[in-house]
This record gives sequence, C-alpha cells and structure tokens, in this order.
Amino acid sequence: MIELYYWPTPNGHKITIFLEEAELDYRIVPVNIGAGDQFKPDFLKISPNNRMPAIIDTAPDDGGESISIFESGAILLYLAEKTGKFLPRDLRTRKTVIEWLFWQVGGLGPMAGQNHHFSQYAPEKIPYAIARYVNETNRLYGVLDRQLANFEYIAGEYSIADMASYPWIVSHQKQSQNLDDFPNLKRWFETIKNRKAVIKAYEKGQEVSSGSVVTEESKKILFGQTSASIKQKRDE
Repeated sequence: MIELYYWPTPNGHKITIFLEEAELDYRIVPVNIGAGDQFKPDFLKISPNNRMPAIIDTAPDDGGESISIFESGAILLYLAEKTGKFLPRDLRTRKTVIEWLFWQVGGLGPMAGQNHHFSQYAPEKIPYAIARYVNETNRLYGVLDRQLANFEYIAGEYSIADMASYPWIVSHQKQSQNLDDFPNLKRWFETIKNRKAVIKAYEKGQEVSSGSVVTEESKKILFGQTSASIKQKRDE
C-alpha cells in the first residue's frame, strides 16, 4: 500500500498519474497547503522540506519497515524502480528518461512556478519579473517541442519523464503560452490529456480539493514562510 500525502498541484498530479497508470493500491492523505498542513510536525517527519507530495510505502521491496520518500522526482524514480514500469532497463533509454526527469524538476517546474507566482499571486505586478519568467517558460517549451519533434513521448516510450512534465503544461494559458506555437508539444499534450489514467488522476484531485479557495490568508501561508516562522509553527 502506498500512502500518498497530496494536494492537487502539478507536483501532486505527477504521483497520482503514476499510481493510476501502474494500477497500484494507494490511499490519499490530503495535505491542504493553503491551510498550512505541510507545516504540521507529523508531516515534517516524512517531508523535511515541508512540501508535498510525499509517500509512505508500507510494503517496501526489502521486506523491512515502512519507508517514506519526499520530493516528486525521487518519488517517481522510487515507484518506477519498485514496479519495473515507466523507466526502461536499457542503459541509454533509461539515461534519457532520467535526464528529462531532472530537466523538469530543475527547470520547467521552478520556472513555470515562478511564472505563476508573479503573474497570478504576487500582490505587486512587477513587469521585469513577469517577463523574466514568461520568457524562460517559453524557452523551455521550445526545448520540449524540439525534443518531441523526433519522439512520440519525451524519451521515446511513455515514461516518468512525461508524467513529470505534463502537469506543468496544463496551466499553459496562465503561463502566457500558446500551444499553437509548439505543434509537437501540443500533439504530445493532447495525447497524454486523453489517457484514462491521467483523466482519473485529475478527477481525484478535484475530489480532494472540492470547496477549497485561495484567500489572502492562504497566500500568506503559501508564500510568506521563513525558517523562523516554520519553527514557530512546528513548536506550537
């Protein structure tokens, strides 16, 4: 059984997509990041970076005690190795999948995330910051579009690289990106969007966050934390 500590963000969706694709038995434990659940002591025990997603595998392959994993990229690698799915065994193809997984966690995710923040959530609209991240997101879309000119999926076969990147393209309009400018990316996006497991993963996300809204207070929780404020929450 996989216990998934989750909220329906792009990084959260990565994991539900994998779990649905692999048909693994899992249970969602909601972590309402707008309410500050990510700072609770019990959650910090399995996710010291106070970020979701995180998982607990209650039946690890070594037969030992339950094991916890945090960071979405690490979780995808762990689950792929556990199941033997969506991560090729062939040395060269495996290398390519891991490259593009790291490309997403180190590039596409952070840049699109800053794009979202400065264009959608920042209390002050700073033109330089918005242009900086919109342009960098655009560059990264171009990188992915060129890769997909030669492959049906990012690394050839459908893999954790696709699962990692797709959720960050879903909000392309909010990122001020036009998929018509990236025909290979658009074709790939529509293909993944219509996969049954992806549809089911997003439906589960809607169920978990039903009724949740972003407020000024939740923005403070999401974007206003420091080491000292987190320590205070942990000690409360």
